[in-house]
This record gives sequence, C-alpha cells and structure tokens, in this order.
Amino acid sequence: MKKGFWKLLAATLIAMCALPTQSWAAGYTQTKYPIVLVHGLLGFDHIGLVEYWYGIPWALRADGARVYTTQVSAANSTEVRGEQLLTQVKQILAATGATKVNLIGHSHGSPTARYVASVRPDLIASVTSVGGVNKGSAVADILLGVTPPGSLSNAVLVSINNGVAAIINFLSGGGSLPQNARAANVSLSTAGTLKFNAAHPAGVPTTACGEGAYQVRGVYYFSWSGAKPYTNVFDIMDPALALTSLAFGGAKNDGLVSSCSSRLGRVIRDDYAMNHLDEVNQTIGLINIFETNPKTVYRQHANRLKNMGL
Repeated sequence: MKKGFWKLLAATLIAMCALPTQSWAAGYTQTKYPIVLVHGLLGFDHIGLVEYWYGIPWALRADGARVYTTQVSAANSTEVRGEQLLTQVKQILAATGATKVNLIGHSHGSPTARYVASVRPDLIASVTSVGGVNKGSAVADILLGVTPPGSLSNAVLVSINNGVAAIINFLSGGGSLPQNARAANVSLSTAGTLKFNAAHPAGVPTTACGEGAYQVRGVYYFSWSGAKPYTNVFDIMDPALALTSLAFGGAKNDGLVSSCSSRLGRVIRDDYAMNHLDEVNQTIGLINIFETNPKTVYRQHANRLKNMGL
C-alpha cells in the first residue's frame, strides 16, 4: 500500500514538472525598461549575503528582466530619499542606454519612487507600490504622539533610530548617506503624507479606500499589499508585527501599513495573506506557505508590465 502511494506521488510530481507553464517561460519577465527596486525605512540593498529584496532580483532576472537594487538613506524624509533615488535612476539609464525605468517601491520606497515620477515623469515608465505608505501609517502617528518633538523621549528615540540607520547604512556600504529618523517619521505620518500628496498627487486615490488614476503624465501606477500581520511561527519578527498591527484598530493591515493606505493607481490586491516583511520575502524567506510566494507575485507583475509594453 505504501509502495503504491509513493509511486503515485512520484508520477504526479514528474507530470507536474513536465507540464508547460507560462510563469517559467523564457522571456516571461523581460520588460522593455529596467526594473528598479526601492527599499523602505531602515532598508538596504544587501548586508553580506542577505538582500532586502530576498531572492526577488534573481527570480525576476531568471527569465529576462534587467533588475537594479538602489540604496537611499535608511531613514530620512521622502524628498531627501527621492533626490537620492533620482540620481541613481539617471546613473542606471546612462549605464543601460534605456530611456525609462519601472520603479517598484516597498513601504517608504513607494512615496520615494512617487517623488521621482512626479519631478521627472519623462524618466519613469511605471511606479508600483508594495505595502506602500501612501496615506500615512498609524504606527508613525502613535510614535509622534507618544514622543512629541522636543521631549526627552523623542530625543532618545530619534537617537536610537538614527544609530540603527547609520549601522545599517555602514554594513550595507551606503557610504555617507545622511540619516534623519525624525524626518522619516514625519514623512510616514498621516499629516506628513497628506502634505506630500498635495504636492505629488499622481496615482493617489481621492476616496478613502479606492483606486487612483492608472496613468498620469505617461507614468502607470500600480499597487499591492498584504493584510495578515502574523504568518509564520518561525519568523522572529512576526510577533512584533502582530503587536504594531493593534495600532490600526481592527482595520486590514500588514502590521505597519493599512490596506487602504497602501492603495495607489491600479490595485492588484490589498489582501494577500502576507505581512509587511513577507512582501519582500523576509525574514530570509520565512513567509506564509499557504499564500502565493512573493517572488511569484513580482514575476507576475513583471509579465504584466511586459505585456503593456513597459
């Protein structure tokens, strides 16, 4: 009985591997324009062998995509990070000969990418927000409320965050990028994003939880996000995200950003069973095994961009 079961299982696996699948076809992720990944708060390109976008660049490159990971200040205002990103976009265009890039930003990387698309839309084919802080985060609001500017607790928290950002920057080879945790927190707050959106509104929904314009000044806008803060018992970061998720008062969220805040342009989904770190395949691939692998989601999106001529 057992021998028969294993034979059947082996035959099934062989048959599945033999079936043609579009998702692994040659050229599946081969977009017209390079894909540029933009990290979020306290992010980096890689530290040692650990990538911020864990395994995602490789998954995209496997079938033709040209992928570049950028590094901006781990903690700073959206505008400062945006100017840093713009410089790197120009360098990528010069190196590749491409005329535009597809920006994909996670968390604070979303408004950072949006800034570049706003000031230089001629250089950008698309902006994709992944768990993006597009209408603020309740976690940032609480931090600002608990630690008001000028207070001792604020000074201590800012010093700690600046120190962490500086360490991350050093370990990832970020050079002398400036760090400003206070400016980052303000940018990620509801009030801060409201001010930013007034100056850079492209793709932002005009309703509380709707979709934004799909295309503005030649730039296409997309978004997706998770809505399950705790997804893997082996991930040491999940309990912290489960705790911070309480800040949203029961609204759908990924632990750091509400689903409604994450929406930008064409919403692919805002309810993946992923948390904020799962969205970039962290921590080191310890994700929800019952949800679509995030690498697959990125590959599907690259194929979407390819089919749109982007």
